[in-house]
Amino acid sequence: MRTVKHELDLGAEKNLSAVYGRLDTALKAMEDVLGIKASMRGSKVFLHGDREAVSSAERFIREFYSINTDGFNISPEDIRYALQNFTHAGRKKHSSGGDGASHLKEIFSANIPVPSKKKFIVPRSETQKKYIEAIKKYDMVIGIGPAGTGKTYLAMAMAINALLKKQVSRIILARPAVEAGESLGFLPGTLYEKVNPYLRPLYDALFDMMEAEKVNRLIDRGIIEIAPLAFMRGRTLNDSFIILDEAQNTTSEQMKMYLTRLGFNSKTVITGDTTQIDLPPGKTSGLKEIEKLLKGIKQLCFVYFSEKDVVRHKLVQEIIKAYEKFEKSRKNRQ
Repeated sequence: MRTVKHELDLGAEKNLSAVYGRLDTALKAMEDVLGIKASMRGSKVFLHGDREAVSSAERFIREFYSINTDGFNISPEDIRYALQNFTHAGRKKHSSGGDGASHLKEIFSANIPVPSKKKFIVPRSETQKKYIEAIKKYDMVIGIGPAGTGKTYLAMAMAINALLKKQVSRIILARPAVEAGESLGFLPGTLYEKVNPYLRPLYDALFDMMEAEKVNRLIDRGIIEIAPLAFMRGRTLNDSFIILDEAQNTTSEQMKMYLTRLGFNSKTVITGDTTQIDLPPGKTSGLKEIEKLLKGIKQLCFVYFSEKDVVRHKLVQEIIKAYEKFEKSRKNRQ
């Protein structure tokens, strides 16, 4: 491995102070992802490490500066994932005979504007980007994969964005009320108190993208509706963006009922994890069933996520790796 030292002078760049703090965060991410030493003094950036990694870092810094001055507000987590995608795409192009260049704007081109301090929800993997593009193109998208891959979160962001652009007049969020069906009678409290714990993840995602006061106003006016799947029966949902979450726990009958609710000028995103089905024995998962039934319909799209798309705190990723190593070791011993 050939190491080099490189000095990058950004002194001629305008508005450097506006992105200085984010650039410092980017340098720390570069050290971790690329394995180089990176520091900044005044308008100068100092890079030290493997020649190819330093070259990638220089390109990333220049493009990172450009997109920040274009109005993107990128979080430290977004920087890390963008850097991984940026360098991976560059290596891929280089190995195929290209010039190794990868444009950071392309990585962020599928960003979703939302009315929160985040300003943009940014895809953090190639699959997430494909998922966003599919939601834009198709009226029905089915996202299947493990928890933590952003299936529901990104669908929620797309729904909010569609509402802000007045592409739809309401958002409807539904999920099976309980893991093994919708028998709520034995739970204490009012109907709202019974179903609220099961709908809480939808509220959490919503409050992460919009001010709580605004969310509550829209809920009160019926513009945003969060309800158990049973409430969909008998309705035709026009001019709506509808999300069905935890769809692996719908029965065959419930899924058919839901799919036939879609009305004019409406979109639906169905999300679930077919490896985490909590239905009673003998009950067919509606999500697994439509994988076979709807495959031939060209007007809808299936998007499959994997463990590689899991977006979590870095520490959680390390914990997951540790568990995977432990499970593998235990199987080998057995």
